[in-house]
Amino acid sequence: MIAIDDRGRRRFLTAATGLMGGLGIAAVAVPFLSALKPSARARSAAAPVRVDISAIEPGQQITVKWRGKPVWILRRTPAMRRVLVSAALRGRLRDPDSEVVGQQPAYARNALRSIRPEYLVLVGICTHLGCVPTFRPEKAPPDLGPDWPGGYFCPCHGSRFDFAGRVYKGVPAPTNLVVPPHSYSSGLEIVVGEEGGAA
Repeated sequence: MIAIDDRGRRRFLTAATGLMGGLGIAAVAVPFLSALKPSARARSAAAPVRVDISAIEPGQQITVKWRGKPVWILRRTPAMRRVLVSAALRGRLRDPDSEVVGQQPAYARNALRSIRPEYLVLVGICTHLGCVPTFRPEKAPPDLGPDWPGGYFCPCHGSRFDFAGRVYKGVPAPTNLVVPPHSYSSGLEIVVGEEGGAA
């Protein structure tokens, strides 16, 4: 016959064993579940990037990183913008009207591929094989020929792009450079990676 004291002791031991087992499972599960969440580095890499554009001089380009990719912000001069809308240049481009879907947000589907005509925001990766083109603003340099009005040149395979990131005909790159989602949070700050478009 089991004494009343033994029943209380058994209940206590059963409850204590269950509690310890539950704590053990929690101790194992918490680190496992934490490992499934993205790291702080991964979260910050996907986060929008705020860029102060107040110090960019006309004709100057800066590079920032967003999602591990170089993003160029170019402050175009009036002369650069005039070249972009010229009929002579349009005839030399593969996709002058940016008709390939997915290469730019709807608010950047225009001749200058930008929200504000003065500023261009591009992902600096060639659409051919992923090389990084060089910024070549000078006109008619000896290595690019007398017809070069300035723009971007990919040294890997010779693809050429204008100051709006539009690709020339007859080069390996199949499409224009990508315009990432971006917006203006103030007159002097661009937020790369955030839809909005409002100037």
